[in-house]
Amino acid sequence: MVKDTEPLAYAANGHPKDFDPSAPPPFKIAEIRAAIPEHCWVKNPWRSLSYVLRDVLVIAALAAAAIRFDNWFIWLLYWPIQGTMFWAIFVLGHDCGHGSFSNSSLLNNLVGHILHSSILVPYHGWRVSHRTHHQNHGHIEKDESWVPLTEKIYKNLDYMTRLARFTVPFPLFAYPIYLFGRSPGKEGSHFNPYSNLFPPNERKGIAISTLCWLIMFSLLIYLSFIISPLLLLKVYGIPYWIFVMWLDFVTYLHHHGHPKKLPWYRGQEWSYLRGGLTTVDRDYGWINNIHHDIGTHVIHHLFPQIPHYNLVQATKAAKGVLGEYYREPERSAPIPFHLIKYLVQSMREDHFVSDTGDVVYYQTDPHLHQD
Repeated sequence: MVKDTEPLAYAANGHPKDFDPSAPPPFKIAEIRAAIPEHCWVKNPWRSLSYVLRDVLVIAALAAAAIRFDNWFIWLLYWPIQGTMFWAIFVLGHDCGHGSFSNSSLLNNLVGHILHSSILVPYHGWRVSHRTHHQNHGHIEKDESWVPLTEKIYKNLDYMTRLARFTVPFPLFAYPIYLFGRSPGKEGSHFNPYSNLFPPNERKGIAISTLCWLIMFSLLIYLSFIISPLLLLKVYGIPYWIFVMWLDFVTYLHHHGHPKKLPWYRGQEWSYLRGGLTTVDRDYGWINNIHHDIGTHVIHHLFPQIPHYNLVQATKAAKGVLGEYYREPERSAPIPFHLIKYLVQSMREDHFVSDTGDVVYYQTDPHLHQD
């Protein structure tokens, strides 16, 4: 095994920690699966639809109230709340993409298209690339979400691109760019059926999702003439960007920002289990219920078929098997402001990984922010 050197971490008592998160786990994925109660795997479409109904009613009520009162104090309250609700319906569409919403692919795809198209996400395009992410989590070359830049790619970026990529808040607006052009070092678009992101059998679905996206985008343009561009910006545009910030914030911290650096893999050292164990659970306080426990992420990554409303119980059941490979999330206040420090710290430290080595850790460009 070729492995980067990682600085030795110390426990609170001053003694070195012996646990190596990159070591092959002493358990198999079947043992984790066996520890999870059978009922956690059951998908209840009526329960899933009830969450959709709840979120859609809240979104409609918020929009109606904001338009009715139409003053800046109300708008300043409306934008973060509505943006969070847009993020909540993205998560439900995400469940449709995984098939954890119901056992019916027709229902999953119908609901997924409605929810994701409404917030300008190409459902099938995202579904396929997100499936690639889950199948290859933690793999430097094959992963698809917030993949580390190799040193060579990093050094080929111009200074301003590097600075923007690793300076908050700019990365929190990356998602629409990613949909159109993916990440540095990768090619393809979530809208193009012939993109190398997608196998040939997915092309029809990609075309349908792109068409749905175009219909929604055209509808927004039409509405801007009916209700005025300014009102559309206030009702939809600003909440949309709050949603994008939530998506980038949450998905980044699922795989970055842990106090002890976690490994990334190549070649024979990677396995589905080892890659999945590098994901991180997060506590979002009051937001946990609003965004459907997406912060309970380790078990979700290993078993994306489990419905979101069973993830907390499944995680509790699996902890005895996972042992030290499960990192208990820091408890949150009602609003998860504590996570901002981990985002900022990771952006200042986690810049690239070595071009070689089968087990590697993030390295820091000491000149990036000093310059």
